[in-house]
Amino acid sequence: MTTPEKVIREDVRSMAAYHVPPAAGMVKLDAMENPYGLPDGLRREIGALVETAAINRYPDPAARALKERLRSTMQIPDEFDILLGNGSDEIIQLVVVAAARTGAVIMAPEPTFVVYRMAANAAQLRYVGVPLQADFTLDAERFLAAMAEHRPAVIFLSSPNNPSGNLFPEHVVERIVAAAPGLVVVDEAYHVFAGCTFMARLAQYPNLLIMRTVSKLGLAGLRLGYAVARPEWTREFDKLRLPYNVGVLTQLVGERLLAHHSVLEEQAAAIRSERARLAALLTQIPGITQFPSDSNFILVRVPDAPRVFEGLKRRMVLVKSLHGSHTLLAHCLRLTVGTPRENQHLVDALAGTLAEF
Repeated sequence: MTTPEKVIREDVRSMAAYHVPPAAGMVKLDAMENPYGLPDGLRREIGALVETAAINRYPDPAARALKERLRSTMQIPDEFDILLGNGSDEIIQLVVVAAARTGAVIMAPEPTFVVYRMAANAAQLRYVGVPLQADFTLDAERFLAAMAEHRPAVIFLSSPNNPSGNLFPEHVVERIVAAAPGLVVVDEAYHVFAGCTFMARLAQYPNLLIMRTVSKLGLAGLRLGYAVARPEWTREFDKLRLPYNVGVLTQLVGERLLAHHSVLEEQAAAIRSERARLAALLTQIPGITQFPSDSNFILVRVPDAPRVFEGLKRRMVLVKSLHGSHTLLAHCLRLTVGTPRENQHLVDALAGTLAEF
């Protein structure tokens, strides 16, 4: 009898799948989603578009209309190519698999986005995580020394960083890109909340790739990520991209919503404003230490993260517990910035839970 043990790699069988907890009925503040829906008029426009969509046909494999809209909306220079993915997760996987030579190393600061490590492990590559400092700042000299020692094929830099929420200084990132022996992927998933981008540096650094997603803009359900780099890079990654990876509905709806980018920008501005208000409210709760954030979430440390997490769940609030995932994240929770009402619910639930200690 054929069993998974006889077919599946041993290291795969020892892995744990990415877990997404059920959130029905909860104030959902665990996944860095935009909490705002689309205006009614735009909903109707999208509904009419979907009504006539040719879902019986394969999508445009090059997604030309969507790429043109991205280029104009995101001010992507003409001399650089755009690579689309089913979320930025797929782009991470494409980059890692393309670089999977024997002995190749993937490097990133840690803690950071877990998919970098997951993709490296899946490709059987060595992953080197360079610890951040206790306040989640990047020690430039330590990182540069690790680069010199391990000679990574690919470096991932989350800007701002997930789960800490902070930006690494631009001059430090530039030093890393300039000294890197391979490709540097600057992951700008949260750039709209930070007001900082390395897009203009593409002309200066031939080994730089900018990666983004529209998920944090409010389009998480579309699963659309994109990368921008010199054509000599995107041509190679495109060879590994599966055909028709971006579906008809994602292409149609994504293009139309990006045509209304001002609506999404207004929502991002509201989230930035709520981030400041939430941060101020959190300072009034004894027992909470919060870290500066340039993202749409705030990382906090509490006296007992498992206990606080369960206390919040009893109060119908779901956040992300990071306790146990990395030594620097001991007793840390990641709080997504929600609507004013959701944020107040969160603050009240935190205060009520910590009052039980």
